[in-house]
Amino acid sequence: MGLFSRATFFTTVNHIKDLPLHGGKEVAFVGRSNAGKSSAINTLANHVRLAFTSKTPGRTQHLNYFDLGENRFLVDLPGYGYAKVPPDVQAHWEQLLSQYLQTRAELCGLVVIMDARHPLTERDQGMLDWFAPTGKPIHILLTKSDKLSRQQATQTLREVKEFLAEHFSSDITPASVHESSLKLRLPQCSVQLFSSLKKIGMDEAEAVIASWLA
Repeated sequence: MGLFSRATFFTTVNHIKDLPLHGGKEVAFVGRSNAGKSSAINTLANHVRLAFTSKTPGRTQHLNYFDLGENRFLVDLPGYGYAKVPPDVQAHWEQLLSQYLQTRAELCGLVVIMDARHPLTERDQGMLDWFAPTGKPIHILLTKSDKLSRQQATQTLREVKEFLAEHFSSDITPASVHESSLKLRLPQCSVQLFSSLKKIGMDEAEAVIASWLA
């Protein structure tokens, strides 16, 4: 039985103070609204309605926890970048995301969902820059890859890998030795093609995420 096939709903959180004290490990899923985040979670779990999907982007408004067993959890985070969300709601989401991503000790890695047809948007790049200082690994799922030709998908994957190699190399030496005697360690940042419709990339994604939770 796969890791995600065990997933069951655990709890929903709207304030940092209400985060569960489980003492285990968490992996979070985040992405631009309408990039296919809920569909990706449902596909990995082989459950059509584990995470709520909607034709209206921005429906995930809280941190939704799913229990994977053995004190391991998947956390579905609110989508970002949807203009029709009221400003006060958007501000609350951003504060909640910021606090959770930057301070949650139990969080061991972040899965960033990007539409393969429109990867590395300004908000996507902002999310990567935002999370990088934690030093925790990032894995990108380029969803809806079935909507691209094989050549287009291969080219998109290559371009995203090149971006990551340029911006997220494993070690960066400070410009001046006076700034720090240590190197700045940036997180492992990997990427793959994924399709919920065609079930492409499921084994690869599960292997990466399972290694974080081991």
